[in-house]
Amino acid sequence: MPEEPKPPIAFTTTCRVAAAPDEVYRHLSDPHSYIGLSPLVVAVNDVCTGRDPEGRAVTDYVAVERFRFLRLLRWDNPIRVRMVATRPGAQLVSDVVSPGWVRLRAVVDLTAETDGTRVREQVTATAPTLLRRFVAGQARQVAAYRAAELTRRMAARG
Repeated sequence: MPEEPKPPIAFTTTCRVAAAPDEVYRHLSDPHSYIGLSPLVVAVNDVCTGRDPEGRAVTDYVAVERFRFLRLLRWDNPIRVRMVATRPGAQLVSDVVSPGWVRLRAVVDLTAETDGTRVREQVTATAPTLLRRFVAGQARQVAAYRAAELTRRMAARG
């Protein structure tokens, strides 16, 4: 009997940063900013910009995630990312295609506040049953790290 489809992995992370939405947006819309912003991303290659059929800015790139197992084994995982400026200055949507039939979507919404910007990231992902627990754990860890690192980076600029 075929396996029942699993509901997507889904969660939201929110942080507040000490920078204006335009500054946060500029930082997050540059693929190279994700080196170190995501603890797994060690390189960004093949950056290509353009417009989608709706006229929105699109950036396609390959990010290299580095995984370490038992501190000895290293695996570099190239992931394809399409980032779309769905609401310039306020929202970015990134769709990720990873080997192993892993798919992830991150929707980042920026909201101005009196002391900076509220950053809300909604993540949804799908993965095969064997990878599901690993993908869910990694996605949550990366999102929490990214929120803390973005907060640190924006505070350091001020």
